[in-house]
Amino acid sequence: MSIIFAGTPPIAADCLRELLVAGPEKLGGEITAVLTRPDAPVGRRRTLTPSPVAQAAEEAGLPVIRADKVDDEVAAQLKEHSPQLGIVVAYGALLPQHALDVPGRGWVNLHYSALPKHRGAAPVQHALLNGETATAATIFQLEKGMDAGPVHASAEHPIDEGVSAGQLLQDLTSLGTKLLLDLTPKLLAGTSAPAPQQGEPSFAPKLTRDDACIDPARPAAEVMHRTNATIPEPGAWTWIGEQRIKLGPVRLFRGELPDDAEPGQVVTADEHGTRLPVLVTGQSSGVVLTEVQPAGKRMTPAADWLRGQQQTPVLGGHHD
Repeated sequence: MSIIFAGTPPIAADCLRELLVAGPEKLGGEITAVLTRPDAPVGRRRTLTPSPVAQAAEEAGLPVIRADKVDDEVAAQLKEHSPQLGIVVAYGALLPQHALDVPGRGWVNLHYSALPKHRGAAPVQHALLNGETATAATIFQLEKGMDAGPVHASAEHPIDEGVSAGQLLQDLTSLGTKLLLDLTPKLLAGTSAPAPQQGEPSFAPKLTRDDACIDPARPAAEVMHRTNATIPEPGAWTWIGEQRIKLGPVRLFRGELPDDAEPGQVVTADEHGTRLPVLVTGQSSGVVLTEVQPAGKRMTPAADWLRGQQQTPVLGGHHD
């Protein structure tokens, strides 16, 4: 039986590769084509580059359909493969009804929350932003509407302190791929019985650059949640003195700050006998910095960056 895979970013490429390794014997069908977003400019030179999913498909010798949206022409290309099932992992665009109707068993989507919580483009980011302690990988049937279809399978996953959105997405993709490997034969056979979503939905729109601005005057937990929620995209940033700095993942500091430490300062402080670079935050608290990236430079270990500063502590401030 023919399966169409739709996806674009690295996490989707990881899933596709795992499904291809499993092969028809495990899946109960064969991935015969891939739908992905068109080639996009990458890097400083803006070199036109195939999506990670397109690259994975081409490595496997699969035909690739590139499209920003699934119009009648693209739907006709999908129909040529006579698919029984479509699998979506972060494709990046909604599928209209005429596309949903192409596979005999419809499309299923790997979503990164316990639906109906956090429907939308950034479920992992909003779970972190809210300080939640668990999320889920969920496989649901695509229907018209925002992530509203019935659920075939879901598995909970803890959110560890200090984990970034990027790392959490990778972990959930691994979990979701296992769900797909178990579920796909049932989907193709028509024996899976999805359950309607239960509860009040919430929504998780894409985060902006402004959402990624870190205010050190806020409490440490809030600073940690916002920082980690916006890594790698759109990228957590703040002002340290006169420097605009991008931040790597952070965790709560559980040691003693200097008596004169003020929010926005970066200090070296002791935590259980270890000296650590700490961004001082509101309410006499702080977060441990792992990496920082000054404007125009590469990401570097925070301890190395702090040693290189002429003045310690470094006073931060709010800049418009």
